[in-house]
Amino acid sequence: METKQKILQILGLATRARMTITGEELTVNEVRRGNAKLVLVAEDASENTMKKLQDKCSHYKVDLQIFGTRSEIGHAVGKEERVVMAITDAGFAKKLKSLFDENNRG
Repeated sequence: METKQKILQILGLATRARMTITGEELTVNEVRRGNAKLVLVAEDASENTMKKLQDKCSHYKVDLQIFGTRSEIGHAVGKEERVVMAITDAGFAKKLKSLFDENNRG
């Protein structure tokens, strides 16, 4: 199975397990509280949103990945389009980070 599909499946599973937060403001709040283990931003996010999340994640030392389109992420989590998403579980975050590394290499 393609790495991108695996990532989308894990996102769906994490959402069903209630280990994700979607939306820009809610994600920023989770980053501030220290609950976010990984933040995803869609490739087609606005520059303003991208910069805001990059700055917050850098300041609070949270990993940030740019991945997929807003419709791909939304479809994976069973909602409409989603631009920003936080993973709040360390196990899901670790698995996703390894898949992102694999995806970026190949």
